[in-house]
Amino acid sequence: MAIINRIADWQADMTRWRRDIHAHPETAFEETRTSEVVAGLLDTFGIEVHRGLAGTGVVGTLRSGDGARQIGLRADLDALDLHEKNEFDHRSTHDGKMHACGHDGHTAMLLGAARYLSETRNFDGTVHFIFQPAEENEGGGRVMIEDGLFDLFPCEEVYGMHNAPGLEVGRFAVREGPFLAAFDIFEVVIKGTGTHAAMPDRGADPMVPAAQAVLALQALASREISPLDTVVVSVTQIHGGDTWNVIPDEIVLRGTCRWFEESVRDALETSMRRIVEGIASAHRCEATLHYERRYPATVNSAKQTAFASDVAAGLVGTGNVERSHQPVMGSEDFAFMLQEKPGCYILIGNGSAEGGCLLHNPHYDFNDDILPLGASYWARIAESALPRS
Repeated sequence: MAIINRIADWQADMTRWRRDIHAHPETAFEETRTSEVVAGLLDTFGIEVHRGLAGTGVVGTLRSGDGARQIGLRADLDALDLHEKNEFDHRSTHDGKMHACGHDGHTAMLLGAARYLSETRNFDGTVHFIFQPAEENEGGGRVMIEDGLFDLFPCEEVYGMHNAPGLEVGRFAVREGPFLAAFDIFEVVIKGTGTHAAMPDRGADPMVPAAQAVLALQALASREISPLDTVVVSVTQIHGGDTWNVIPDEIVLRGTCRWFEESVRDALETSMRRIVEGIASAHRCEATLHYERRYPATVNSAKQTAFASDVAAGLVGTGNVERSHQPVMGSEDFAFMLQEKPGCYILIGNGSAEGGCLLHNPHYDFNDDILPLGASYWARIAESALPRS
């Protein structure tokens, strides 16, 4: 692998930054300490720092030469609401919060690239290092844009990256066009009439239509949406009842939908509403659906995807870059940035997923061995996109 030697020399530093962030996880819009760490490091690198977008967002700006072109490189800052089950020294010190998606590693890699580019300045133009809060569920990327991200920092292109457990170290994966799915959430409230569990006929039991609704919603993907359209509907929560012998008044179902085409989203919401209302009515209950449209699909631009793939190939070899990776049903709010600017979102191999090293798993940990490769990728993106003449 053609890792930049200077960046490789800093692996211990990047590992220390990453593990410090891992040990102090902060969730959506509460990344106060994390943003302090990032801003402080950028300042020591001699990079101009802007703070406050989306509350805890940080943007570092570095200029070199006389070039007018500007690009953005983006990493995410936030952790998840999850109890960590690892026992290593850098495990979470905040109970119930954990870096289970590798945003600590993404941040450390971008910091490593920022340090290198500030030292070498082997580019002509402006690089904006975008450290974004609240990627998980809350759309911090959208909020940064609404707060003026691209007005204050007029990037021509934007690039993002995520680690991929199960993809070998030394490999990248990417895809032109729709790469990651859109992300929506829903809540179904089924209201009946509570009664004694021994006398269900005297009330209207919401548990039965709730159970039927779970099965019916899962069947949407195979029976109401075209098999040519990729879609996932998952019920992930069921809430209701307080004791063994009481039929409750109300059951709440919650879950998520994933899709790639906007027409699928519209069909899903319409069908889900009809199904839950119909099932509830058949059991003398009422149902309401709250459907919340969260993230659009992450769609990579053709030119920038080819460019990013070539940069990755320059580091790991052409055979180690999957340029037509299958679409991923996970979601990313980097999608909002790609709606505003052309760009590319790429996956970097995190190595084996054994032992629970899966995204959003309580045993996950970022692989520190890939820090120099990720930082080298970011540095080469900047140097190749903004070449010196």
